[in-house]
Amino acid sequence: MAKHREESGHTPKTALRESLLNSFRPRSESKTSRVSTRNKIAAAVVAAGAFAAVGQPLAANADKSTENQAVRPVADQHVAAQQQLAASVNGVHGTPASVQLLDAQPAQGAHQEAQKVAKGEAIAQQKAKAVADQKAAKEAADKEAADKQAAEKKAAEAKQAETKQAASAQPAKASNGYVKPAEGTFTSGFGSRWGSTHKGIDIANSIGTPIVSVSGGEVISAGPASGFGQWVRVQHNDGTITVYGHVNTIDVNVGDKVSAGDKIATIGNKGQSTGPHLHFEVIEGGSKTNPLPWLQEHGISVK
Repeated sequence: MAKHREESGHTPKTALRESLLNSFRPRSESKTSRVSTRNKIAAAVVAAGAFAAVGQPLAANADKSTENQAVRPVADQHVAAQQQLAASVNGVHGTPASVQLLDAQPAQGAHQEAQKVAKGEAIAQQKAKAVADQKAAKEAADKEAADKQAAEKKAAEAKQAETKQAASAQPAKASNGYVKPAEGTFTSGFGSRWGSTHKGIDIANSIGTPIVSVSGGEVISAGPASGFGQWVRVQHNDGTITVYGHVNTIDVNVGDKVSAGDKIATIGNKGQSTGPHLHFEVIEGGSKTNPLPWLQEHGISVK
């Protein structure tokens, strides 16, 4: 023990700490590689306990007289530290363990990392597909709306054109209450034709062109007629009768009251006819007369 004392009689603290550390250091590399995590932790606690056990008497020796003081052997201190570690880890009667060793957490494998990456990529693909589907649905809806709007516009334009055409085909009323029976081209007059007498005038136009009553009166015939296929006859207020032959459709019934310009039929090609046209006749006093002068007398010109 004399070697560990200086002239003052105190044991050098530095030399003692180094001796303790050397006592807990592993003796060979091969043994170190086999020490478990639990033993390493135990060694650390033992070392800490050893330092604590040694530090107390050293501190006491520093304050007291160095005479008659002896240093505890290192082996005894090591045993005490081991007993203290066992008590801390295992506990003693009535006192629970103060040190708890944690199991080492296994490192996460590469397979789990790959699964996480694959899952993330799948979620990203699903989101991208959802966005693309939403965009396609919106484009389809916009196209459908645009097509519907274009169709409605086209239908409106067609209806407007049809209304305009019907208005242009509708004969204009004269100031004296007479109108032209139908719009079209004058193709044949009153008189001899093809070895017989043609007792009216012909106005050619497409099938479906409106035919109107030239003046106010009452419908006295509306239906089939020999040679005409179908006809309509109107008796006017002055007793004059007008005849409308070869009609395609009939829009009035016998007994109906009509005014000048009211639609009564449409141009057709029924009966003995060479093409769509209106055969128009005028009967005054029971006799058929030339319609051209009669119409001109009432301000109607047919060309």
